[in-house]
Amino acid sequence: MEFIKAFLVGGLICVIGQLLIDLTKLTPARIMVIFVCSGVILGALGLYKNIVDFAGAGASVPLSGFGNLLAEGVKKAVEEKGFLGIFTGGLTAAAAGICAATFFAFLAAVFRKPKSKD
Repeated sequence: MEFIKAFLVGGLICVIGQLLIDLTKLTPARIMVIFVCSGVILGALGLYKNIVDFAGAGASVPLSGFGNLLAEGVKKAVEEKGFLGIFTGGLTAAAAGICAATFFAFLAAVFRKPKSKD
C-alpha cells in the first residue's frame, strides 16, 4: 500500500507539472521554480509534512519535496542559531542532495561527448 500511495501522489505532482506545460506558456524553468516555491510555502505552513507522512518518497522526491527540505532546514536552523539560521539552514539541510547532483553532473560532463543543438 505504501508504494501505491507514493505512486499516486508522485504521479499527481507530475500531472500538475504536465498540465502547466500543456495549458500555459510557462517555461519548464518557471514551472520548476513554482514547484520548489510551493514546497517551501507548504513546508513553512506545516502542510507538506502531512503529505510526506502519507506518501513518503512520492512527496519527498519531486521538486516540491526539495522546497520542503529547504523550509524544514531553515526552521531547524533558526531554532538553533537564531537569525543566522535563515541564511544557513536551507543549504545545510540540502547539502547531500546538492553535492550528489553536482558530482553526477560532473561525471556526465566528463564521460559524454557534447553535441551541437543544430
